[in-house]
Amino acid sequence: MAKKLLLAGGGHAHMMMLAHIGTLTTEGHEVTVVQPSNHHYYSGMGPGMLSGFYTAEDIRFRTRFVVERQGGRFLLDKAVRIDAEKQCVELESGIRQEYDVLSCNTGSFVPFNDIEGENDKIFSAKPIEQLLEAQKNIIGGCSNPDLSINIVGGGAAAAEIAGNVHHLAVKNGCPGVKVRIFAGSKLMKNATPAIQRIIRNYFQKKNITIDESGHVDRIENSTVIMKNGQSHSSDFIFLATGVQPSPLFSASDLPTGPDGGLLVNEYLQCPDHPEIFGGGDCIYYEPRPLEKVGVYAVRENPILLHNVLASLQGGTLQPFDPGGNFLAIFNLGGEYGALQKGLLNWGGKISFMVKDYIDRRFMTRFQSLEKE
Repeated sequence: MAKKLLLAGGGHAHMMMLAHIGTLTTEGHEVTVVQPSNHHYYSGMGPGMLSGFYTAEDIRFRTRFVVERQGGRFLLDKAVRIDAEKQCVELESGIRQEYDVLSCNTGSFVPFNDIEGENDKIFSAKPIEQLLEAQKNIIGGCSNPDLSINIVGGGAAAAEIAGNVHHLAVKNGCPGVKVRIFAGSKLMKNATPAIQRIIRNYFQKKNITIDESGHVDRIENSTVIMKNGQSHSSDFIFLATGVQPSPLFSASDLPTGPDGGLLVNEYLQCPDHPEIFGGGDCIYYEPRPLEKVGVYAVRENPILLHNVLASLQGGTLQPFDPGGNFLAIFNLGGEYGALQKGLLNWGGKISFMVKDYIDRRFMTRFQSLEKE
């Protein structure tokens, strides 16, 4: 029996699902994809795009094109509420889209609301499209020899943005650019001590300042104001204070985890509504909390595909196994990377080359759908 499948978001965890839309439509199912952009950008390559190492085309997937060429329906829109009882999703445009099975991959956002005054020089780590806008602005500002850039955040995103924005400014004629990271109490506190040393030493060579004197209270007119009363003005500001799941699920009165993500069981399935599935940054995995990193979204791909198909066509669900330690490589700009896997920690060009190879292979696999 033909059914309606609705995919809210076309992110990392839905890549295999997008690749199989043609099979589903051939079998008579109606497949609809809702996404606020015609493209999906691979966040792991975002900092490299900021520095100019990658083009926008290198790191994005033509979601709309791939969906429509396989007989699916694409809606350039945003899900704002799920009515689980009536099995429909309310979109920002006012459309109510019905479903028999819903899979959510609506991503995450950077939560920082304490901004007053002008904000046209403030950019967020997500959505990735903002890094393109930031790149244009910074290149335009490189005529200023005293260019200064502040990054608010102490995690991997802040470190990667700092290194890559520094490289962008230097290669565009601003060798004296002043980059400062407001890292709270400690930069990369969840990384191994060896990785922390690698990043610190690299940033010291680049004259990138790491401020660990306290947390940021607010931003006023391009000035970062600390909780300790200190203030630091700059030409541009990046917000990289970590991410939170899409607010869609709390707005829909669906079960959520402590972070507001859609609560899912071992089958990546909402326990209260078995026809709803989810993956990526927007979920809270009930068996154990997962870091908001792309590797889990990639690992969820085959399980989401299998379980959604089983829900549509009848079949046994498969549990998701998050796996053990994963390889983490941080792009610090200038083709320099910091690699971490278990007890292995390594910094240098080779680390970046490994990351570049893995990322390009991932993108090539799914960009090939645009050419078939």
